[in-house]
Amino acid sequence: MIKLFVNVDHVATVREARKTFEPSPLTAAILAEKAGAYGITAHLREDRRHIQDEDIKILKNHINTPLNLEMAAVDEMIKIAINTKPFQVSIVPENRQEVTTEGGLNILEQEAHLIEVGNRFRQMGILFSLFIDPDTDQVNGAKRVKADSIELNTGPYSEVCSGKERTQHLAQLKDAAVKAHEIGLRVFAGHGLTTTNIPAIISNVPWIEELNIGHHIISNAIYVGMEQSVRDTINCIEN
Repeated sequence: MIKLFVNVDHVATVREARKTFEPSPLTAAILAEKAGAYGITAHLREDRRHIQDEDIKILKNHINTPLNLEMAAVDEMIKIAINTKPFQVSIVPENRQEVTTEGGLNILEQEAHLIEVGNRFRQMGILFSLFIDPDTDQVNGAKRVKADSIELNTGPYSEVCSGKERTQHLAQLKDAAVKAHEIGLRVFAGHGLTTTNIPAIISNVPWIEELNIGHHIISNAIYVGMEQSVRDTINCIEN
């Protein structure tokens, strides 16, 4: 069964809009756990636009499920991850001008650095994942740098409603997932996923073990509540 990691970044986005104490990412995470989420994801960006350093400490100390820390592969974040010791670190690219993550990591441009980063996490018993576009060259690169897993970027797929282009995106995701499985990498997926577009991912892309979903769950929670929003997503995955 595919596991759901709930990303609580956008709870912090609302909080930071007023620079106040609510809503709480921890409270959202606890409600997500109560509704059946397998784990919690949080992205500590260099610009601190939503999740803050203290949020990571609080989440790590108070949630009862695995914490997946998304971060750039820079010294500041590496030190925070080593001090916090999350269940898993997911390396993502960052651009200060972007609204959200715009694409996957280019492993081929920084293999030596990623090998060093991965080794440091491995020594601490922290799983090491890389967020990449569905490209077999990047999949092979992930294997060379000894990642435990890859997270396939479903953003381009999620932006297309139907037609030939959507079919092409699904085919690329499938090819990347098959290749990753063949060479011993675990396969995750995320970015832009909703209860509308999840079924086609599950039907067409094999070997996916985990989905990371945030914005859709938090958006839907405004209408139905956090627990119900998470349950709706889990039901979509399971059915």
